[in-house]
Amino acid sequence: MRTHVVDHPLVAHKLTTLRDQDTDSPTFRRLADELVTLLAYEATRDVRVDDVTITTPVAPATGVKLASPKPLVVPILRAGLGMLDGMVRLLPTAEVGFLGMIRNEETLEASTYAERLPEDLSGRQCYVLDPMLATGGTLAAAIRFLVDRGADHITAICLLVAPEGCARLEQELADLEVPVTIVTAAMDEKLNEKGYIVPGLGDAGDRLYGVAH
Repeated sequence: MRTHVVDHPLVAHKLTTLRDQDTDSPTFRRLADELVTLLAYEATRDVRVDDVTITTPVAPATGVKLASPKPLVVPILRAGLGMLDGMVRLLPTAEVGFLGMIRNEETLEASTYAERLPEDLSGRQCYVLDPMLATGGTLAAAIRFLVDRGADHITAICLLVAPEGCARLEQELADLEVPVTIVTAAMDEKLNEKGYIVPGLGDAGDRLYGVAH
């Protein structure tokens, strides 16, 4: 597994505002959207392409186009939905699947409660959207779910990651023969006793959508 922390002043600037507890939900959503597009630029460096020949107004030229099958973008519900627009802005022809996973706050284990994905993902590159890689349980379960269906290349885009989450991914996915890359804006210090990233930015889902009472 490879972890890529994107080192760019615009990424750091937007992330700083996202972390601020005084940033309201509309601003948080907009900045998360912009930040995901910047991260997606780095995350798609290995997207598969085919050579193509075109004709410009001046002369023939060679270039590339996205290969088939199309990349599959998979937001993990619910917080991953807040990253979807920023991703498909960069990859408008990508297909989108959904994976609903929930973490038991006592055991910190993840389970699947909903999915809308092709049964056969053979030969597919998948881009998983999950704002926070904290304990790693949810993302590990999601990646294994996709690989079990045949996906052969996984890139996860996370706003923030914790060292403990990355270590758990390494351990739980060690037997996979599929390349896995994590692209993130920052590697934070640690997890607290509740499994939240420190300093982090709080609960990404609540900050994106508010708390439903």
